[in-house]
Amino acid sequence: MEPKKIKEGVYWAGAEDWDRRLFDSLIPLPDGTSYNAYIVKGRDKTALIDTVDPTKAKTLLTFLDSLERLDYIIAQHAEQDHSGTIPSVLKKFPEAKVLSTPKGKEFLTDLLELPSDAIVIVADNETLDLGGKTLEFLHTPWIHWPETMSTYLREDAILFTCDLFGSHLASSNIYVDDFARVCEASKRYYAEVMMPFRATIKKHMERFEKFKIEIIAPSHGPVHRDPARIIASHGEWVSDKLSNTVVIPYATMHGSTEALVESLTDALVERGVFVDRFNIAVTDAGKLAMALVDAPTVVFGTPTILIGAHPFAMHAAFMVNALRPKMKYSSVIGSFGWGGKAAEQIVSAISGTKAEVLEPVMVKGRPKAGDFERIGRLAGDIVKRHSGLGLL
Repeated sequence: MEPKKIKEGVYWAGAEDWDRRLFDSLIPLPDGTSYNAYIVKGRDKTALIDTVDPTKAKTLLTFLDSLERLDYIIAQHAEQDHSGTIPSVLKKFPEAKVLSTPKGKEFLTDLLELPSDAIVIVADNETLDLGGKTLEFLHTPWIHWPETMSTYLREDAILFTCDLFGSHLASSNIYVDDFARVCEASKRYYAEVMMPFRATIKKHMERFEKFKIEIIAPSHGPVHRDPARIIASHGEWVSDKLSNTVVIPYATMHGSTEALVESLTDALVERGVFVDRFNIAVTDAGKLAMALVDAPTVVFGTPTILIGAHPFAMHAAFMVNALRPKMKYSSVIGSFGWGGKAAEQIVSAISGTKAEVLEPVMVKGRPKAGDFERIGRLAGDIVKRHSGLGLL
């Protein structure tokens, strides 16, 4: 099996993982994923950029059978789906040196137990001449770990971006052949993994503007031969741009909370606001994450269990708090039997977002006419806030 040529001296040597359906025991993978590794051959030296998940080590090692020598392994990210096969590659090519950022060296020794003398630290903007192929290392901390970096191949204008611009998508074509599909997968990836680091990513993307980029080669998903499109998409996602949308993640037990969600949905739609609703007992968490990317308002729906919020509603609140979307406003609607602290728990759980909390609507038992009137007032308050943002 031969590596797949991208440009003269540049090859894809990764692995498709068609059947993987969960990442980090958390993130749904409806389309599988790929682990992209790249070989760069100069006149004098050869480098491998990233490796693959250890479950696919055999695939990478088969590709490497075509090499007479390997001088460098560039570890752009220490997470095991990128670095986990480094020990196996070093067994095959013991003379190779692992190149990483300073923090990357620390992580690689912790996670893979690599000997310290096998890892060489490269500085930000440091270059490596392979002989007609010049690699420039760009430190990009917090995309999405503190040790990450990208690598720019000057002569071929290829930017190897590690997780940035990536997508969880297995494909028989290493290149983007359906941009709409890849863009959706990339938005899912951004929402689930990158969104908490939006401000940092924006700064790194501005730094990339000074480089001529003809190809973006991420470490997950297809290679972009028209990089402007995926750069533009990410530019929107990391911007301050908001949509006229309310996201409603909710759980319901006996229909009371669902009735409130229906009422709020109708009231918002009648007032010209788009609604994204998710019954979180059955929804794909990635779809919810994608909806959060540019939504200014999130309203949680929860019944009360004992004295607290439904566990699925709490999970959604934890997720929103962790992902740190652009949201400006939040609220809670739901029901209770004899009392409880469901709304207070949800509000506390999302405190890290700094979103303004609009008056919750918690109903005792089945909602009545007066309760639906309160839902109408909440809808009116949301419309007022969206108008103030220039969305209506």
